[in-house]
Amino acid sequence: MSSWRLLLTRPTEECIALSAALSAEGIQSSSLPLLAIEPLPETPEQRATMLELDRYCAVVVVSKPAARLGLELLDRYWPQPPHGQVWFSVGGATGALLEDFGLDASWPLRGDDSEALLALPRFNEVLGAATDPRVLILRGQGGREHLADTLCSRGVQVDKLELYRRYLPEYPPGTLIETLRAQRLNALLVSSGQGLESLHGLAASDWPELCELPLFVPSPRVAQMAAALGAKRIVDCRGAGIAALLAALRETPEPA
Repeated sequence: MSSWRLLLTRPTEECIALSAALSAEGIQSSSLPLLAIEPLPETPEQRATMLELDRYCAVVVVSKPAARLGLELLDRYWPQPPHGQVWFSVGGATGALLEDFGLDASWPLRGDDSEALLALPRFNEVLGAATDPRVLILRGQGGREHLADTLCSRGVQVDKLELYRRYLPEYPPGTLIETLRAQRLNALLVSSGQGLESLHGLAASDWPELCELPLFVPSPRVAQMAAALGAKRIVDCRGAGIAALLAALRETPEPA
């Protein structure tokens, strides 16, 4: 049995799956979702983009919610997906949803962040083979700006289709620190920069106490954000998936 006792902060559905996977490895956890998902109403712009999906040589899907909502739109408007179009995801779990739908999907095998996708050979091959490369990014509100900005700097035309928003559920003051103490939790997990901001905001005056705990983050970008907020024991998992987290837990000395 591991001595790790993690606070999970992902959306509810993801916390359930992650908690089960950790339990199978003998790792205790407690869930306090700090991000909730709300689909955005379909707009005329969304519909127009989907109807012209065949303009894009590649579609990038940045998360499981984006995959689920995007596939609903694809099924509605394209009984047969555009021929020769390749779909890419940032992580394997999202990629599996695309592949199970029957799409030609690829994703990085190491690292599930924007940097890993930008370095993926097939992604660059698809862009390089297009005369006028156009990429559509399916995402939540304000997500993956670094990915879009980098592609634009490389001369790729990028369109973004925002399908949902994330927001912090309402909790009574003190809920976070009370959960940590009651469950005797000794580490924190966030899966995105927005999740980190929610953690920091909910902690409020208790943040200095949380700063002393190991904080597992998915990428160097979020690690930098955590350091700027004063977190003292940051562990970069180099990915948001369960495999990346388990590897980081094994490599990090367990609490006494």
